[in-house]
Amino acid sequence: MTLPKFILGDHSDFPSAIFVIHTEFPRFIINLETDEIEWFEDFDQQDEKELKSEAENAIIQASVFYDSEVVKYEKE
Repeated sequence: MTLPKFILGDHSDFPSAIFVIHTEFPRFIINLETDEIEWFEDFDQQDEKELKSEAENAIIQASVFYDSEVVKYEKE
């Protein structure tokens, strides 16, 4: 199965939270309400510097994805 790079998620236990799930390396879920991130990867210290930059880019892309999805919903 091919997954999209980003998936929007919500949960009734967190009624005001919006989650963006990043399905590619480095995989994570970001809570856009609180900006908390849960990583699905274990980073070792040797790769931490490179992965930090890659992760920052993925987080920015997650925010851009969410903004573009909101615009699409508002048009409907």
